[in-house]
Amino acid sequence: MALTPSTMLPLGTVAPDFSLPDTNGRIVSMTDFDDAPALLVIFMCNHCPYVKHVRKELARLVGEYQMKGVAVVGINSNDAANYPEDSPEKMKDEMEANGYTFPYLYDETQEVAKAYRAACTPEFYLFDASRRLVYRGQMDDSRPGNSVPVTGADITEAIGAVLEGRPVNEIQKPGVGCSIKWKAGAAPDYFG
Repeated sequence: MALTPSTMLPLGTVAPDFSLPDTNGRIVSMTDFDDAPALLVIFMCNHCPYVKHVRKELARLVGEYQMKGVAVVGINSNDAANYPEDSPEKMKDEMEANGYTFPYLYDETQEVAKAYRAACTPEFYLFDASRRLVYRGQMDDSRPGNSVPVTGADITEAIGAVLEGRPVNEIQKPGVGCSIKWKAGAAPDYFG
């Protein structure tokens, strides 16, 4: 399995807008979270071993920060026709099985992934209250097959800094995981 790193969207980028269906068909937009002190956007999917590796800790960690007002969305941009495990129906099963408390959205056109320059799953983007990018990259140093425990250390530090009004450390490690599964002929120019 080839690993794909984050593209490391420039810090300070304004959050690209989105309006996507959740697992119940309800449209969720970035404006739904206007009052949140921070917005965490996670590009993820169901079948990737790198997402599977972190999903229990991700669910716990995200639930904790949602109680502090942080808005969180997961976005699946994979081509479900060629990767049926990532279909919207399977996304609903994934949410229930893992206790995700955040909206899990399906980016069928893959345009939202392109707007974020997303390349892999999982990939994390944290925006402050003014929706400027302050963190992008990995959850922590844990990977399938290494002995580093899944702690969420990198994303936890970034969210804590935003909530406490501190600057986020600009030394950030790219997320690493499975590539977004682009539809035939739809891979963006920044990919590969």
